[in-house]
Amino acid sequence: MSPWKSTTLALALAGATMLASPALADFDYGKFDGVTLKVKLIGGTQYEKLYTRIPEWEKLTGAKVEIVSSKNHFDLDREIKQDIAGGTVNWCVGSNHTSFAPQYGDLYIDLKEKIPAEELALYVPGTLKSAEVDGRLVQLPRVTDVSNLYYNKRVYGDPAVQARYKEKFGKDLVPPATFDEFKEQAIFLASPPNLYGTAFAGKDEGMTGRFMELVRANGGDMFDDQWNPTFNGPEGVAALQWFVDLYNAKAVPAGTVNYTWDDIGQAFAAGTLALDLDWPGFAAFYNDKDKSKVAGDVGFAVAPTGAGGKRGAWSGSHSFSVTESCPDKDAAVSFVVFMTNYDSEMLEAEAGNLPTRTKVFEDVVAKFKSDSNTYMADMFETWEKSLADARTPPLVPQWIEVSNVIWPQLQAAIVGEKTPKEALDQAADEARTILEDAGMIQ
Repeated sequence: MSPWKSTTLALALAGATMLASPALADFDYGKFDGVTLKVKLIGGTQYEKLYTRIPEWEKLTGAKVEIVSSKNHFDLDREIKQDIAGGTVNWCVGSNHTSFAPQYGDLYIDLKEKIPAEELALYVPGTLKSAEVDGRLVQLPRVTDVSNLYYNKRVYGDPAVQARYKEKFGKDLVPPATFDEFKEQAIFLASPPNLYGTAFAGKDEGMTGRFMELVRANGGDMFDDQWNPTFNGPEGVAALQWFVDLYNAKAVPAGTVNYTWDDIGQAFAAGTLALDLDWPGFAAFYNDKDKSKVAGDVGFAVAPTGAGGKRGAWSGSHSFSVTESCPDKDAAVSFVVFMTNYDSEMLEAEAGNLPTRTKVFEDVVAKFKSDSNTYMADMFETWEKSLADARTPPLVPQWIEVSNVIWPQLQAAIVGEKTPKEALDQAADEARTILEDAGMIQ
């Protein structure tokens, strides 16, 4: 087992289904007339609906919120690091993530010193624990993620497509149970430029994380017990070859090497992808008839297994943090609690995000059933099946730095500039140097 600290989503959500929910706390959000809170928030389809609640907090507290930046998390991470390096952290609240938080040092306060214990008790215990860094609660989790399959039922239900698939492969066309079947179907179903088999995030931690997921599904891992990189072994080479094969077969858009999550979400909603291995937060968007061409035709399936008979089940939590340099910390804490309170969490859960408060997880499923919303009820049921296998990336300061030397090499192999083995050996050498410099490898 790798020494990198990795938290299972099953543990994180155990309290959501096994423990009785405590009563809702009566949190005092305070009054902050004249305060303008500068915030940096993650942008994108699955995140921005929550921000419609900001005027409610402003009315409640008398404060104002100024969004000084709204970007995808990879660009936001780069901007935050520039602020740290330049000494220009002049904002109070930032979007954060369990994968990113360990690298920021003392940028953020310990929220346990500001939020009453009875309020924190309302969050799923394991999820809250995974939001800590060295025992400090540096972030308040807003949603938890784990990836599973969306598929276009219009494509999969086409009798002509089904007949051709059975003639070629001798079996019925159903959502893939293994990554080999995933690749097989994505290549078979692709008919560019109108339809591609799938797409993947081809840069930043999106690329590294999806690769990590396949490595783990194949029975490997990123590092051994002595912190030595092992992702360039047979399991890693096979994982990278999977991406290469899809790209060479034109089963993915050529631009996928520069895609981030929102690009994939927009492509699936446009009806140009047959399969999408993605996050729960896109579920409601995909079924919105005003925004999605596949509304009413979206199916769910648990993530495929790899050659090792496992699911990689990459997971983590998005969150909010408060800076140490914030001149109005009480207002900032009030804001992050409000943005993760019961009503906020219900809003996010109704869109398909896995909530971080115990009672919300129970209540949203009950609401789906009472509203006869079988689509969202089915989504939660599918995602629940994957929880036992879910694992975070290594929750250590070096993870993003290591990721940033891995994904360019993965990209190079995918576009044919290097063989998978050459690319992974180079990435492993660079990762080893980072870990040696950090004292992780002696």
